[in-house]
Amino acid sequence: MEFRHTSVLLGETIENLDIKPEGIYLDGTLGGGGHASAVASRLRGAGRLIGIDQDEDAIAAAGERLKPYGERVTLIRDNYANAVEALAGIGIYGVDGIVLDLGVSSYQLDNEERGFSYRYDTALDMRMDRRQSLSAKEIINGYPEAELVRILRDYGEEKFAKNIAKHIVAARRNKPLETTGELNEIIKAAIPAKMRAVGGHPSKRTFQAVRIECNRELEALKSSLDGLIALLNPGGRICVITFHSLEDRIVKSAFRKNENPCTCPPDFPVCVCGKVSKGTVITKKPILPTEREMEENSRAKSAKLRVFMKKV
Repeated sequence: MEFRHTSVLLGETIENLDIKPEGIYLDGTLGGGGHASAVASRLRGAGRLIGIDQDEDAIAAAGERLKPYGERVTLIRDNYANAVEALAGIGIYGVDGIVLDLGVSSYQLDNEERGFSYRYDTALDMRMDRRQSLSAKEIINGYPEAELVRILRDYGEEKFAKNIAKHIVAARRNKPLETTGELNEIIKAAIPAKMRAVGGHPSKRTFQAVRIECNRELEALKSSLDGLIALLNPGGRICVITFHSLEDRIVKSAFRKNENPCTCPPDFPVCVCGKVSKGTVITKKPILPTEREMEENSRAKSAKLRVFMKKV
């Protein structure tokens, strides 16, 4: 299957990266290489692009797409949470710009065997990195009921988290749940019929929650933003595209903290904590897709872009 993914907020991201032709850039969520190829096409001379992705299919597809840029491009199979160490491994200790396009790619959703989508009846998987042992199947069959409730409530913002978790636990007592189709039926039974008729597919929030847990998506984001900002050269920019409120909140908070890290009480006349601003939040409000982009790509609807610039 061809790795297809339409890059969201592409023009806005490239504009805000403020690309220097001879700079070094990191795409931490390479996917099909959409953002990466737009960056690479603007590089000249000593300019370099490093692309990171934990999905082997993404690395293969992006490798093909980025072939025209030759040795200017380096691809690494890893999680962007390990980017600082991965770049140090190839002798890079500072970059001029970083792109993170979070969430799941169109290819992953549309590829039946990967188990990301509630639209197909297939094995419960949802691993972005198929080298890891934890999959959706282990979560659904192994997590205690209270933990399932927490995941569905916190990561899926699912109103019926308790009832869905209860139904999952009851069903798995008879036999382990193996497929997305089985999970769909359980979710359907746990949500009142009148509520299933509104707000999109009844499984949407549960599948999102399990995927986030399976791939430790929020932990990766929380643990890496400070290090990625530290990796930026003076005047360098990090552009992060999020697709739901939990991710956006983490990015907004991290950017704000790096802009104003002072922990002194507000009534102190001068700062004594010694924490110095790392830079400036460029986007006081997030950049949203245009009406046209949302019409052309339904997956752009919830996208938000936030930008931070390192102190010069």
